Amino acid sequence: MQLILHWEPFESQGLWEENLIGALLAIFGHLVVSIALNLQKYCHIRLAGSKDPRAYFKTKTWWLGLFLMLLGELGVFASYAFAPLSLIVPLSVVSMIASAIIGIIFIKEKWKPKDFLRRYVLSFVGCGLAIVGTYLLVTFAPNSHEKMTGENITRHLVSWPFLLYMLVEIVLFCLLLYFYKEKNANSVVVILLLVALLGSMTVVTVKAVAGMLMLSIQGTLQLHYPIFYVMLVCMVATAVYQAAFLSQASQMYDSSLIASVGYILSTTVAITAGAVFYLDFLGEDALHICMFALGCLIAFLGVFLITRNRKKSIPFEPYISMDAMPGMQNMHDKGMTVQPDLKASFSYGALENNDNISEIYAPATLPIMQEEHGSRSASGVPYRVLEHTKKE
Repeated sequence: MQLILHWEPFESQGLWEENLIGALLAIFGHLVVSIALNLQKYCHIRLAGSKDPRAYFKTKTWWLGLFLMLLGELGVFASYAFAPLSLIVPLSVVSMIASAIIGIIFIKEKWKPKDFLRRYVLSFVGCGLAIVGTYLLVTFAPNSHEKMTGENITRHLVSWPFLLYMLVEIVLFCLLLYFYKEKNANSVVVILLLVALLGSMTVVTVKAVAGMLMLSIQGTLQLHYPIFYVMLVCMVATAVYQAAFLSQASQMYDSSLIASVGYILSTTVAITAGAVFYLDFLGEDALHICMFALGCLIAFLGVFLITRNRKKSIPFEPYISMDAMPGMQNMHDKGMTVQPDLKASFSYGALENNDNISEIYAPATLPIMQEEHGSRSASGVPYRVLEHTKKE
């Protein structure tokens, strides 16, 4: 009994150190990824504003950004082998904090002075809240990290809580996919919830693959377990489909909206998956769980403020505004332009659908009747009497 009491503090200290290593790797990885993306953005902006005929992939800046991106993703991948999934996933807020700051300094995004309070202050308040949330996440993160051996992963995979969770997730995913594909439910919440459900499986498999690879490097070979390859295939498949849905969302909605809503939904679903599969919060007291949840909420609020006032892109309009044409004045005194109704087609006009135009506006039958005057003394050209028969 005395040995157990002496051993528990050392074990808890070792788990806290592993959590710290994992958190630092995740923070480093997301920070480097943010720098890499801004480097590539800077490369595209510089080429677009100059007469340089080179393609973007022929510049050193773009390749430096690609190298840093791979390095950052490697750091995030390695972090899953040290810390619980519930700690690593919310730390993606670091990339948004870095992008908000680098976008002002490095990319030199220019805002008007009148927009300073509306943009700068809210953005920095959001960064501050996100940093506070990150501190709470790291401080009150769960310490129930276990070795990712093939036996442990198989045991978690066939446990009844995870099987029940998978059943609920599959049913929910199929329903959302049905409404998205068949009912044209193109809401940003629907699309990003599909991404979040796929992303929860991605992070679960990433942690399993990273943990088994780390144990193999340390000397305990895990690559002979079939579960390793099952997790690897699931990781690649879910990541590919997740990227496909994100690409579809980016074509319909603003990037700032996708970033904020996607972060909230993906983090919530991923933490739930980690709590069910890896039992992250097993044995944690209520205070730690509440403080961890508070850290997540503060980080969510910070992300919302960071992305709230970003410039929104103008959506594509498949028509030409009348007042945008050279020499064409506005037709209305109130400043409203005439635009077609696009509910059915991209054709111009006031009709929603021109398929049945022949039935609605059928030409009237106009029989021709000619009357000749018998009086030859009457001068003038013979005339025709037209009888218009209305079609009811």
